[in-house]
Amino acid sequence: MKNIFKTGTIVAAFVVLWLSLPLWAARQEKTSEKSPAPAQAAKPGAAEMDRLKFYLGEWDYTETYSNGAKNAGVYTSKLGPGGNSLINTFHSQGPVGDFEGLLIMTWDAREKVYKAYVFGTDFPGALVETGQFESDALVYRAEIPMGSASVKVRNSTRLTGPGTLVSEQFMAIKDAPEKLFVRVEAKKR
Repeated sequence: MKNIFKTGTIVAAFVVLWLSLPLWAARQEKTSEKSPAPAQAAKPGAAEMDRLKFYLGEWDYTETYSNGAKNAGVYTSKLGPGGNSLINTFHSQGPVGDFEGLLIMTWDAREKVYKAYVFGTDFPGALVETGQFESDALVYRAEIPMGSASVKVRNSTRLTGPGTLVSEQFMAIKDAPEKLFVRVEAKKR
């Protein structure tokens, strides 16, 4: 008889608890409406990554090289894990060649700069670039050792209108003046 009474008490307690849950939830909801939760600290680099969202989507593009040759291609840009990076894949073909690559951009909170890691079919490893916004253009720079000299690279990308952007890559060997190497014009699909 004691076991039945204990079981009945447990069942009754469970039923009371089960019936009171909606009242408790409603009370909690009212309490949370009255006292707002403390503001969460902004995620480091979130504002800087938001500035890169103009890249998102699929784009058709044309590369025009300094010698006049043109390649055509497609690139796709999406947010990386947690929105902490931007991942671009690209592929172009034409008289200049067949190029495929991966570009990962992120904000380096310690250095307070953008970093770009470029992987391509024509070179091993990654080209690492450092960037900042200069006015309305995102400008990346890198220096590539080539034997006793080095090649300085500057890439400038900006929106030119709704769903269009232009990216220009300039190169300079040693201390020579930089020259336009390729101009990319892209239109969002």
